Amino acid sequence: MNILTTLTSRLPLFIVAVIISLNTSAFAQKQKQQDTHEYLLKNGLRVIIKEDHRAPTVAHMVWYKAGSIDEVNGKTGVAHVLEHMMFKGTKNLKPGEFSKKVAEVGGRDNAFTSKDYTAYFQQIEKSHLSKMMALEADRMENLRISPEEFAKEIQVVMEERRLRTDDNSQALVYEQLMAAAYVSSPYRNPIVGWMDDLKSLTYQDALDWYQNWYAPNNAVLIVVGDVVPEEVLALAKKHYENIPSKKIQERKPQNEIQQIGFKKINVKVPAENVDIHMAWKVPKLEPKDLEYMEPYALSVLSAILDGHSNSRLNRKLVRDQRIANSVSSSYDLNGRGPQLFSISATPTKNTGIDTLEKNIRKILLEVKEKGVTDIELNRVKSQLLSSQIYKRDSIFAQAMEIGMSEMEGFSWRDLDKVIANVQKVNSKDIQNVIQKYLIDDHLTIAILDPQPLSAQAPSKPGISGMRH
Repeated sequence: MNILTTLTSRLPLFIVAVIISLNTSAFAQKQKQQDTHEYLLKNGLRVIIKEDHRAPTVAHMVWYKAGSIDEVNGKTGVAHVLEHMMFKGTKNLKPGEFSKKVAEVGGRDNAFTSKDYTAYFQQIEKSHLSKMMALEADRMENLRISPEEFAKEIQVVMEERRLRTDDNSQALVYEQLMAAAYVSSPYRNPIVGWMDDLKSLTYQDALDWYQNWYAPNNAVLIVVGDVVPEEVLALAKKHYENIPSKKIQERKPQNEIQQIGFKKINVKVPAENVDIHMAWKVPKLEPKDLEYMEPYALSVLSAILDGHSNSRLNRKLVRDQRIANSVSSSYDLNGRGPQLFSISATPTKNTGIDTLEKNIRKILLEVKEKGVTDIELNRVKSQLLSSQIYKRDSIFAQAMEIGMSEMEGFSWRDLDKVIANVQKVNSKDIQNVIQKYLIDDHLTIAILDPQPLSAQAPSKPGISGMRH
């Protein structure tokens, strides 16, 4: 999920979107800049406030620029483990008391860890905003990690890994695909961590992560909802500004080395069906060059291949030829690390995996040689604009969009510039990126080789939710 996740979503195409022009986007950008306010506190904490007065609710979020990309070998998964520990007590709160206090005022809270960041949020009635800031500021500065609580919670995390990855054939294949596609980038490691690393992590590892990365000058506070900016700023100063900043350690580049040949792996796991995952190394959008058109072309290509029910992959492979039960395409426009353009598919019972791969390549070749139609381009562009409009009906979605873009080096001011640049993509741009990047020397393929389900070890009782 990122600055343009909605480009490849399957939202319905509303008629109103067809008549939207770039003038509408320009108006939206002007309106967004009027309603969005950014401040910098003395300790380095950036505060971004967006007004939306349609309901008396507020989304309060704290984003830390610390994700699995910042981990080192032997300690994978520590960013996610620390996310769990952030709910296990401070010098002022007992374990589990944080969420109870949010629930007492009718709010909801949770957290999530990604490759690029870790974020914490509460959604509450607006009169409780000060209480949420007090709670979040407390654990930004006063977290307590005891060996006893860590020992219990690391077991929860390991069980989460078993349920979501080890017992999930698709997740295992994706994990192996990332490990094969990337060589030097930390993106090769799973966010949840490798099991052996989880087994050897200690409470001190989690404490070190907290002390190294959890600081106001490595965080962004985002408040979206029925608020008055000056009042929110005063509250932010009251609760957050006295937290001391820290010296954030230097981040090494950890750039991915150039791929110089085709890779293919077979992943043998218990499953019912075979499937194929194809991933090409491709460029991403850089904050310093928003006019770089190749990432926009890749985004539009992904949406044309898999952006709606009548997209090329689904229409030809599932509906017309009936050689696939399902097919999908994905591409993240931006991120702190390198990006992949991916196509995944599951063949029908009587279709070989080689036949499916051949037909996927045939579709890409057809687009490379003949381009795409104006109807396809206009549909994707209209879909993007309509999704942006309807996304703004959600307080939480607005906060998420701002947070993700900020963590990946972009400003909230860039969002409408990105949308406008997508509108400039033409058929020739798409043909060029296929020819340049969707080639075998950039490709890694993972084949799920299904093994008998009886070989799968039974799972223990499960856990649910984004965390505990």
